[in-house]
Amino acid sequence: MIHISTNDTIAAIATAPGMGGIAVIRVSGKDAVAIVSTIWKGKDLTSLTSHTAHLGHIVSDTGDIIDQVVVTLYRAPRSFTGEDVVEIAAHGSTWIQNEIINELVRHGCRPARGGEFSQRAFLNGKVDLAEAEGIADLIASSSRAAHRIAMSQMKGEFSSKLSTLRGQLLNFVSLLELELDFSEEEVEFADRSQLISLATEIKTIVDNLADSFSIGASIKEGIPIAIAGVTNVGKSTLLNRLLRDDKAIVSDVHGTTRDFVEDTMQINGILFRFIDTAGLRDTDDIVENIGIQRAEKKIKDASLILWVIDPTSDIAPQLERLNAADSQLSEHQQLIVIVNKADVDTLDHSLLARHDVIHLSAKTGQGITDLESKLTDIFRTQTDRHDIIVTNARHYQALLSASEALSRALDALNINLPGDLVSQDIRQAMYHLGEITGEISTDDLLGNIFANFCIGK
Repeated sequence: MIHISTNDTIAAIATAPGMGGIAVIRVSGKDAVAIVSTIWKGKDLTSLTSHTAHLGHIVSDTGDIIDQVVVTLYRAPRSFTGEDVVEIAAHGSTWIQNEIINELVRHGCRPARGGEFSQRAFLNGKVDLAEAEGIADLIASSSRAAHRIAMSQMKGEFSSKLSTLRGQLLNFVSLLELELDFSEEEVEFADRSQLISLATEIKTIVDNLADSFSIGASIKEGIPIAIAGVTNVGKSTLLNRLLRDDKAIVSDVHGTTRDFVEDTMQINGILFRFIDTAGLRDTDDIVENIGIQRAEKKIKDASLILWVIDPTSDIAPQLERLNAADSQLSEHQQLIVIVNKADVDTLDHSLLARHDVIHLSAKTGQGITDLESKLTDIFRTQTDRHDIIVTNARHYQALLSASEALSRALDALNINLPGDLVSQDIRQAMYHLGEITGEISTDDLLGNIFANFCIGK
């Protein structure tokens, strides 16, 4: 277990590792100003007001100038951590960065652990746990879509929704527990039909939040799209065209792709993860069969499948494989048929009438923009179903637990069990929602969460 202490003054390099134009060293704690003052040559920091920046020098104990820097003061509680914070903007030499950190440590600072600044912000009530995790997601965001969701969480929109739900549940349980005080008089303060209606409404919202996790997790990692079909229909060529790179080997030889090849690409601000799978066919080749088994798994796990058809080859076995794959789709999957070689397409299109079809040429690029537009439209349709999207696995598990508790409460209400039994399940639901924002937390939980943050944040 990581021991949580806010008595120390901590310091860390807050900018990305390595050499750059500028590096920022962040110091937080009750002695932040005093410690920085011992290595500072410039205006008296102890007399300066919050949110001001000052030019001066960082010096060693021998009086040697380490660097000319800009120091910015943030007085408690008007800082990110809620403590006194000093940020030193120095030149980006790694030697300078390390020397300043060494001087700070020599004069009383402790090197900060990963996420310790954000952890102090949480402990001091500057952010709740979900907002703090939104900060980490914002730093890690690799697309405009991921950035938008992280900003929403960091600004507290998710937390506000959870706070509203917990408030409704608190009113719910208060009425039930008030009845217990008047049990001998058999007074009913809570109309059971209204309670059932409210619990059902809250469970629907919780379930909708939990359901958003599948798309939310995909947004963070890249929405998985499997490129599938029989051998030698142009799957690898399509992958290379989408990635704008010769990522996969292209050959006229059947069975060239024996394992999956994948990479990510941003399209209209959305990160997609394209996976070129081995061609599906019956073969005695042991290695190729392993690749086909892996392909089938990737197809099963993908959010969307691009099933490539070559209209110049025998269409019957291709349609047989397509229909088999289509029949095995889960409710969360979509399949688009890609009719390749559009420049020489003579296929009877009625054969694909029940499918979503795009005609293109992977070789020339004809129709690729239509496919990209289709992919982004599908993504936006999925996200538009949710006003808030959950991207964190910890939040998802807590929502599932809250939903289970609400189901038990509804079952108890429907068979008219005593209010104290219903109340227990409602409080369990409140507990799990409180875990998300940190209203319910332990040192172990906090240590595990903030340990995954980057140093300096």
